Amino acid sequence: MYIIQINKMKNISALVLLLLLHCGGYAQKTALLAKTLIDGTGKTISNAAVIIDNNKIVLVTTKDNIPKDAKIIDLGDYTLLPGLIDMHVHPNLTTDDYQVDHLKGSSASKALMGLKNVQDLLSAGWTTLRVAGDGDVGYANMEIRNAINKGLFVGPHIYGAAHYISVTGGGGDINFLSYEQKVIADGLIADGPDEIRKAVRNEIKYGSDWIKLLVTGAFMTAGDNPNNVHFTAEELKAAVEEAAKRDVPVMAHAHAAEGIKMAVRAGVRTIEHGSFIDEEAMDLMVQHGTWLIPTFSIHLYFDEKLESNASLQKAIEIGRKTKESMYTNMRMAFKKGVKFGLGTDDVGWPAGYSAREFGEYIKIGMTPMQAIQCATKVNAEILKKEKEIGTVEAGKLADLIAVRGDPLKDISELQRVEFVMIGGKVVKNEK
Repeated sequence: MYIIQINKMKNISALVLLLLLHCGGYAQKTALLAKTLIDGTGKTISNAAVIIDNNKIVLVTTKDNIPKDAKIIDLGDYTLLPGLIDMHVHPNLTTDDYQVDHLKGSSASKALMGLKNVQDLLSAGWTTLRVAGDGDVGYANMEIRNAINKGLFVGPHIYGAAHYISVTGGGGDINFLSYEQKVIADGLIADGPDEIRKAVRNEIKYGSDWIKLLVTGAFMTAGDNPNNVHFTAEELKAAVEEAAKRDVPVMAHAHAAEGIKMAVRAGVRTIEHGSFIDEEAMDLMVQHGTWLIPTFSIHLYFDEKLESNASLQKAIEIGRKTKESMYTNMRMAFKKGVKFGLGTDDVGWPAGYSAREFGEYIKIGMTPMQAIQCATKVNAEILKKEKEIGTVEAGKLADLIAVRGDPLKDISELQRVEFVMIGGKVVKNEK
């Protein structure tokens, strides 16, 4: 028993020390042990031990150097990695008929569905997500993020844009109803620099920390062509300049080569999809340091799982016709030195499917290590969060996952994540 005489304490630090003693001492460190650590920097460590204090990593060492008082979590022969980061998700969408899905439920219902989806993704090893606009007329995805950040729910770190900004008749508009029908599109519809600036301001006002622009047509939406450019150079300039005033980066949905070039010249941070990229666009991306997020998984999922879905026939048909040329383009872009991040275009599919993306990166010429780094170290850099996440190093958040086998030998191991820790808290352990 400790008797505390506050009036005799010389300073507050002494009081805090006695209170800690009274409550049972300092918080216990945790030692996470595994046969192999892939740390995200390009290194592997055998017989690894990651020492965690509260929510952060304090030491990366070997099993011979574990603090004596540490709580041990021994993962045996498993491989430990940084938590995965998906740079392109739509947790409030579904694959049924996403263009009108937002009309079937309230923003509150979207928040409930989206929360379930992001928690499933966390369980599958994705500890950080960037939302690339979503199927909701409100700001449900930002509210999900806020609730997680307040500790009301366990979930991944979330960044991104509440909506995609589109021109009238573009990929974010509804282009198959009669003139008399006045419905709300799930995207923000804006034409001309002034409307674009207002749309950007509204997005930031209500919580978006990224801006998403639909620069070209899309594969999935009716009434538009992914080979067409929808934004003008003036509109793109206005969007990027307005976002930059608030230190908010811009992601550009762009399939057509000319749209990619316009977006890169305007100063966007990432190009999403980039399906029809040409060599000039590749060279521009290298010159400007723009990242490419190709999102292969969405095409795989449609082709493998939703072949008979009537609302997605346009996307399935275009995907099949352009698949070979798209992969050729991506191989060339990688050889030329275009910087790749990793995003899946998740539209509410089973969370385990997202890790299919890694295998497609191997097909365009990456090593397994390079593919893993795209979803960890590189994506953290794109988010400007490299001091917090992306690698297993002292000072970083304790976001870690583990798989049974070696993903450097079999990248599909990442489809079977059995251990997940976020911020030092174990949220899954199936070992």
